[in-house]
Amino acid sequence: MQLSTYAFKGNAAFAFQRRNFSNLLHNRSVTTTTTNGIRFSPPLHLHCSASKPMGAKLARAENGIQTVMNLSSVKARSVKAQASSGDEEEAIPLKSEANSSNGTVLPFVGVACLGAILFGYHLGVVNGALEYLAKDLGIADNTVLQGWIVSALLAGATVGSFTGGTLADKFGRTRTFQLDAIPLAVGAFLCATAQSVQTMIVGRLLAGIGIGISSAIVPLYISEISPTEIRGALGSVNQLFICIGILAALIAGLPLAANPLWWRTMFGVAVIPSVLLAIGMGFSPESPRWLVQQGKVSEAEKAIKTLYGKEKVVELVRDLSTSGKGSSEPEAGWFDLFSSRYWKVVSVGAALFLFQQLAGINAVVYYSTSVFRSAGIQSDVAASALVGASNVFGTAVASSLMDKMGRKSLLLTSFGGMALSMLLLSLSFTWKALAAHSGTLAVVGTVLYVLSFSLGAGPVPALLLPEIFASRIRAKAVALSLGMHWISNFVIGLYFLSVVTKFGISSVYLGFAGVCVLAVMYIAGNVVETKGRSLEEIELALTSGA
Repeated sequence: MQLSTYAFKGNAAFAFQRRNFSNLLHNRSVTTTTTNGIRFSPPLHLHCSASKPMGAKLARAENGIQTVMNLSSVKARSVKAQASSGDEEEAIPLKSEANSSNGTVLPFVGVACLGAILFGYHLGVVNGALEYLAKDLGIADNTVLQGWIVSALLAGATVGSFTGGTLADKFGRTRTFQLDAIPLAVGAFLCATAQSVQTMIVGRLLAGIGIGISSAIVPLYISEISPTEIRGALGSVNQLFICIGILAALIAGLPLAANPLWWRTMFGVAVIPSVLLAIGMGFSPESPRWLVQQGKVSEAEKAIKTLYGKEKVVELVRDLSTSGKGSSEPEAGWFDLFSSRYWKVVSVGAALFLFQQLAGINAVVYYSTSVFRSAGIQSDVAASALVGASNVFGTAVASSLMDKMGRKSLLLTSFGGMALSMLLLSLSFTWKALAAHSGTLAVVGTVLYVLSFSLGAGPVPALLLPEIFASRIRAKAVALSLGMHWISNFVIGLYFLSVVTKFGISSVYLGFAGVCVLAVMYIAGNVVETKGRSLEEIELALTSGA
């Protein structure tokens, strides 16, 4: 997910530049924060780096990424086509899956969300631990190597996000989760036991590959097993658990002041949910949609019985089989995503993540500490708690509204609110008439921005993509979009500080407001509403031009 930028972004050159940014914002020191809205302390811009002379804390790379999926009733309604009408596939909506009295998807969504927790935890754990592990490994004065430790996770996540779709298509969703647990667990173990920088970097790289795969398959699996009526709410849970993972990492760092070696425990504890993920997926049903696509109808019947109850088996197997009858084509290759048949809908997915990252979530998080200090809030913990609470609250509200307001409405509301918040932040730093209240206005603007982001721009893109992509390209298209997310986060992290130094934070905030306005215009004209439609019905509408 910033899921916002791949906010967890690593510095582009994997190196931290030594700079003093105190003069960038009222001569106050800058502190970093998480992408998902949860603020982390020191100054090491997410993926980009900046460092003060010895003694100054490095802001940590952070991220937030977002993924979810949903739907509601099974009514037919017109949807604007996003792909050319080359597909002949017929799609029949899956009917009232949620009405079954037997079977439930909730435990299996919970197991999948262990991947989301690990996603957030690995993104956030380095923020509190970097200063202490740097001393322990003898690199306290080497900001370049510290930058590698931070950025290795982002590099690995980029690789993992692109491979996740291929693995999910080849081995299935649940088996891919089990395979994903290997780099997650091994990476955490290597980080916890590292006696050298090289081992630490390898561990972070493996953990990054793991969270990259998770970012692709968690929303994919949830969207494919969730009942149409509540898919949006269940999909939003993914983003919520990413936030919880980041908060868990923040809390895990509290004992560091009393025990400098606690950082090893912080990394090592991530092995536990990794193992639980592998075990839990051993008892979780495979996606019925994937099984039917593979011709494994008997296994699909067992999965449907577990998920929705035995009375739904005949009906849903028939619907899933019918939806795939019109196309005898094999799974799409990577180059198929760029064909005229699919490129339009794939470009929508990539554009949503680019707008998400270019809208400024990382900047807001990065400068939140200085903003709060200008308002008299000196405690980093209090500032982090305020931003984190705003993010979690907004995400929870989005979960409840996803199947009522719809995805497109939430996106428009979210980016509109972000544009107004960015404008307020820019004015609070430059308009002399507001000088007496600049600190208070900046805090209000920051909180409103995080709330607006968490209502739509954060959780909706990852939820919407698996819904609008045809089953033939779904896994790879989601992986491609998330890969673009990670890359954009990485690039933004590389150049953000240079742009701020050249143009000033107020001008940068104004530019972000402009991006949010462009996002509103693009979404209004190109994004479809998927609320109330099954994945099969959406696919039919998009591929037939209905």
